[in-house]
Amino acid sequence: MSISNDKKKRAVIILSGGLDSTTCMGIAQEAGYDLYPISFDYGQRHKIELENAKQVAEHYGVSQRHKIIKLDFFRDFGGSALTDDSIDVPNVMNGEAEESEIPVTYVPGRNLMFLSIATSYAEVTGSEAIYIGVNALDYSGYPDCRPEFIHKVEEVIALGTKVGVEGKGITIETPLIDWTKAKIIEEGLKIGVPYELTTSCYNGKAEACGVCDSCRLRLKGFEEAGSKDPIPYL
Repeated sequence: MSISNDKKKRAVIILSGGLDSTTCMGIAQEAGYDLYPISFDYGQRHKIELENAKQVAEHYGVSQRHKIIKLDFFRDFGGSALTDDSIDVPNVMNGEAEESEIPVTYVPGRNLMFLSIATSYAEVTGSEAIYIGVNALDYSGYPDCRPEFIHKVEEVIALGTKVGVEGKGITIETPLIDWTKAKIIEEGLKIGVPYELTTSCYNGKAEACGVCDSCRLRLKGFEEAGSKDPIPYL
């Protein structure tokens, strides 16, 4: 990896290859950051998203900086429909998509681990910010997508890193945290986010299923934004 010596500010982007994280890439670029994307192969059912992440990184001209980190233990642990094949992904066809409790697609500790590793990458690259596409409004009910969680992780970064102790710090940027999916898409389209290169489906096929919780939120967002989703569906 080559790190430039200029004074341009830098940001690590947690890039899944999905709609939200790719929007964060676009927003960070618009904010003037040099982009350092990081993706995670954590045994997810929808591993195809990593290919999308590669395409997004290439689109933004930062393939050489794109890191894909393998985390086998999430599949070893299981406990989530995204990492355990014995747990079905809920969908609207069987009436399981709307849940009052935390859904089975929640992966225990995922964002905590992602942010920890992204912090390491940020320190090494001299990045002053980490962008993550969490959303506390139009989302699936995950506890690690809430502002309270992000604020606490920022506090830990300030206490447990060299840059934090030296007073420079690393901020966690969550530009989508209180946006509806429609607003995310509207803002992304304004800045040319390549949604045709993204995927959101939890089932991990070349064509999105259209009925899992993630697909449902995505399709609803495009409809409310008055735009057509450019990816193929079954």
